[in-house]
Amino acid sequence: MTETHSTRNEPPRSEEFQFSGDTLLTKIKEIIRAGNVRRVIIKNEEGRVLIDIPLTLGVVGTLLAPQLAAIGAIAALVLKGSIVIEKEAEIPPMVTPSP
Repeated sequence: MTETHSTRNEPPRSEEFQFSGDTLLTKIKEIIRAGNVRRVIIKNEEGRVLIDIPLTLGVVGTLLAPQLAAIGAIAALVLKGSIVIEKEAEIPPMVTPSP
């Protein structure tokens, strides 16, 4: 797993996971349930992007069904690859000095 962190002026942080075909759909569902995900990118062994799914806070349930069906089809065809997840940048809380 590769993880990069960002600050306010940098792009969102990302993580990359390796998968085999039979674990792809399970891993995607687990990642989406964890929340805080902006985009999911699935790549084959050569690093070619197979699917790029932007996610928004309002996307849940039946709105994800077509994307999950596409991911299931990819899982049937691809033996190994990687999942790249872009997450919202975590902004530390602002500290205001007390008077």
